[in-house]
Amino acid sequence: MPDASAELIAEQLRHMLDLVKADNLAIQAKLAHESEVLRLEITALKAWKDDAEPRLRSMQEGVTQFKVLAGLATGGGLLSLAALIKMMSGA
Repeated sequence: MPDASAELIAEQLRHMLDLVKADNLAIQAKLAHESEVLRLEITALKAWKDDAEPRLRSMQEGVTQFKVLAGLATGGGLLSLAALIKMMSGA
């Protein structure tokens, strides 16, 4: 009888070891998947950053040029008008 009991305990330990190995493989697979997802997300974010930076600079240049032209159109015209009036009154 002791041999049957020892054999039963040994079989239960082998089964438990198989379950632990299966859990370990599942955890490794999940970790590999999550690592790949994170790698793809980081790659996408880097590509977005590399694309967004020049677009932002281009927009900033456009806004600056617009402000300069708007300033010249409004303020420059008034200064030209004032200089013309000054010139005409002095002449």
